[in-house]
Amino acid sequence: MREVTMTATGDARTGSSLPDLIDAHLYMPFPFARSPYEREVTEGVGQWLRETGLAAEPGVTEMIARTRPAELASFNSPDMDRDVLHIVARQIAYQFVFDDLAEEVGLRKPGRLLPLLHESIAVLRDDASPGTALGAALADLLRQVRERCTPAQADRWAWKSREYVHGLLHEAVAQAHTPPAGAALCTSIRALTAGVEPFHPLCEAAQPEELTGAELHHPVMRRLTRLSADAAVWIPDLYSAVKEQQAGELINLALAHQRAHRCSLPVATMLAIRQINAAVREFEELFADIRPRLSPSAIGYVEGMAGWIRGCYHWSRTVPRYADTASASALA
Repeated sequence: MREVTMTATGDARTGSSLPDLIDAHLYMPFPFARSPYEREVTEGVGQWLRETGLAAEPGVTEMIARTRPAELASFNSPDMDRDVLHIVARQIAYQFVFDDLAEEVGLRKPGRLLPLLHESIAVLRDDASPGTALGAALADLLRQVRERCTPAQADRWAWKSREYVHGLLHEAVAQAHTPPAGAALCTSIRALTAGVEPFHPLCEAAQPEELTGAELHHPVMRRLTRLSADAAVWIPDLYSAVKEQQAGELINLALAHQRAHRCSLPVATMLAIRQINAAVREFEELFADIRPRLSPSAIGYVEGMAGWIRGCYHWSRTVPRYADTASASALA
């Protein structure tokens, strides 16, 4: 066991790995759960990837095995009905493929991302015919969303998905910029590239009734949306920091704190954990305050957003994609 010495900005903790540190200090009030449809949805993701042609793309099958999108969907949405959960899992798989390709291309030359992003926006905004397997997969997701969701929910899904696509270009520009992006800019970009908010309309679609405009646009509900997306993506940042540091990637909450404070990764991780804990506690407090004034469907919608916080935590702890986090070198 190695002693992890924290500065005044963190707490002392003796442990052998970053997961020990995260488990000891991360505040996670939402209990673990998984969907009874997980195995069925896992098989469905594999079939969908083959049908759309994505499974034939280089490295996709191996990447899916390391990211387990159906498991993430199961952990995030354990009470969701079968048909919506299938869409959630397929969309997670699609976003993993899209995000990895965008990072690979963007790290080399951000401008080469433009055709990829242009196709996605054209599909989402204009119903354009796709020319690639990735575009075809997105068009099929849009079809599924429109079949299952109300028109307003589908429009929100498309809007949030376009915002995610634009965020990947922001990320590529920040990666190529010198000096590296500061903590504030990093969290702003992560808010776009998190890819969590496009799932919120699916959380709504899983409810008995569509939410009213007053509920959806209430200032507290908007804040809950932001807190959910931020906490859900910041938690995987803790576990992916080692992998992303090794790959030269910069848009990561823990790595942003490390650069800003010129500290070790464990100290930076503690700073990130404090930021995440504050977001989770604020989410809890705001939900408890507004809950008596929400309809049953709105309560289920917020609980769905909370599920993303819980699910991303439990998924990140065991997924092979972040296995490097447990290495001894993580404490350097």
